[in-house]
Amino acid sequence: MSLDLLGISNIVSGVGKVADDLFTSDEERLKIALQEKSIEADLVKGQLEINKVEAGHASLFVAGWRPFIGWVGGVALAYQFILYPLMVWGWSLFKAHGWVPPTLEPPPVLPADQLWVVLSGMLGIAGLRSFDKLKGTDTPTVGKPKAS
Repeated sequence: MSLDLLGISNIVSGVGKVADDLFTSDEERLKIALQEKSIEADLVKGQLEINKVEAGHASLFVAGWRPFIGWVGGVALAYQFILYPLMVWGWSLFKAHGWVPPTLEPPPVLPADQLWVVLSGMLGIAGLRSFDKLKGTDTPTVGKPKAS
């Protein structure tokens, strides 16, 4: 049997929240929000530094993982939309001529659900980067006067 028959814990937590809201000023809330934003900004800056170090690394396994992901995605898309349809067409043609046994199935289609998530994220980030460059707001040009 539970000790919380009357919902006492819910009442106590509700009263505590009301009391907290009453005694937390807008200035305190603003300070907390600014601290959270500062922490987020520090995390982003730290990740940017890590990215710079990774990109400049001499080892292909450290510096090349992003291009590798791009190439894998490109090859997977080429297989899915160019190579696979041509293979299925060729497979049907070979079956019609008797060059492939009728019971042999064509190569499988790749399950591309997870691939779309990764590629769309990469393309979205690349698109935003291009937009930043176009507007002159990318990191190397920030603070520099625009050439007229």
